[in-house]
Order: sequence, then structure tokens, then C-alpha cells
Amino acid sequence: MAEQVNVQDAKTRLSELLARVERGEEITIARAGRPVARLIAIVEPPRRELGFLKLGPVPDSVFFDPLPDDELELWEGGGL
Repeated sequence: MAEQVNVQDAKTRLSELLARVERGEEITIARAGRPVARLIAIVEPPRRELGFLKLGPVPDSVFFDPLPDDELELWEGGGL
């Protein structure tokens, strides 16, 4: 269960409360006994690798070649 602290106490002990949150605790901050906020640790999502197909790099000769006229017309909004 999360510990509840009042706003003044949280302001006074913020560094201590943050250290506890980093260790996995959850702190509820209350104003006049009414919960208004929760301190929880931020969980970083795992790093994702861009791309899922293992095709290798696209050679510049293919990437920078101009599009054929029919494809270029579709990209520019024509032919629909």
C-alpha cells in the first residue's frame, strides 16, 4: 500500500521521497487528507530496433534514382 504524506511534508522531504520511489515504493500526496497526486517511478520502455526486415542497407543508386513517371504521378496526387 502506498504511504500518504501531506503537501507540506512532501515539500520538506522531497529528496527522501524520490529516493524511496526509485527503490520501487509508491507515495501518495494529499491536501487536507484528500489524495491529489501519486509519486511513482518512471519505467523506461525497452529500446526498440528500427525496422523488422533484415534486407540490409538500400544502395544509393536505388534510393536516389528518380521515380518512374507513373509512380511519380501517384505521389503527386494524380491518377486517383
